[in-house]
Amino acid sequence: MKRLTGLLLLAVILLILPFLFPDNYYVTVVGVTALLHAVLAVSLNLLMGYAGQISLGHAAFFGIGAYTSAILTTRYGWDPWAAIMAGLALTGLVSFLVSRPILRLKGHYLAMATLGLGIIINIILVQGEQLTGGPDGLGGIPTLSLFGWAIDTDLRWYWAMGATMLGVVWLALNIIDSRSGRALRALHGSEVAAEMMGINTTAAKTGVFVLAALIASLAGALFCHQQSFISPDSFSFFFSIELVTMVVLGGMASTYGAVFGALILTFLPELLVVFEDFEVMIFGAILMLMMIFLPQGLFVGLQSFALRWLSRRRAAALHTAGD
Repeated sequence: MKRLTGLLLLAVILLILPFLFPDNYYVTVVGVTALLHAVLAVSLNLLMGYAGQISLGHAAFFGIGAYTSAILTTRYGWDPWAAIMAGLALTGLVSFLVSRPILRLKGHYLAMATLGLGIIINIILVQGEQLTGGPDGLGGIPTLSLFGWAIDTDLRWYWAMGATMLGVVWLALNIIDSRSGRALRALHGSEVAAEMMGINTTAAKTGVFVLAALIASLAGALFCHQQSFISPDSFSFFFSIELVTMVVLGGMASTYGAVFGALILTFLPELLVVFEDFEVMIFGAILMLMMIFLPQGLFVGLQSFALRWLSRRRAAALHTAGD
């Protein structure tokens, strides 16, 4: 119930922002990017935060979804929604095939294997010039339409991306509260203990890996149609690291923490532009201080602080009433 209350609160915030700040750059432009990042962070959090399987190549699946949809619509004239479905199918196949050998690894070895996967996909995007456009990218990607409603303005993309983000958060919350979610948490705690409890750890890891990849693929497809242009730079190793930072900054094993971390890491650089040459230094210092004083994550740390404060207030009120 608490989780659904949080989802409703998040929906209300998304709903009222455009009305409070009409034609605002941060709401309609940066907000779309932040919501896209939130979708990716929530998907990665399922894999990292709950299942304990680190990935440094999540941008690879983001890129597969984006380029599949872009190539099929621009070069072969496919309907955008059919192209998105094809991208999901390809991503599901690739993620399933690589999950078995990769997820046998643990710790640093797993991180290096996923890093290698991300690099391979990025090289393919750069070298496959005839299909992908190479380093110059691919443009002319058509916009999306839903029931005759063209998603062709920043505000409309804000609504579309907001609805997608809420849907992904709802899906993640339901998975976490299900038997599969309990299996993932057991797997994170100890794979050996999870196997002793009768959990099929191989199936659990493969399932969450493929699911996270599919969500990233969907985000990539939406991204390419929203931007109308993509290039390999958007799907590099550095973006994978940025996604990991969002998850860790918000709080591992917290769906709302992943959303919060994505929003903070997207909006903060925009707000620090006024400092010009000191922007990167201040940004790094803020991240460093956050992790020093709130190592469990910003959202989780603030949530714990608020609960302790409310508990002390309640105890003080009861003590006063008893006197």
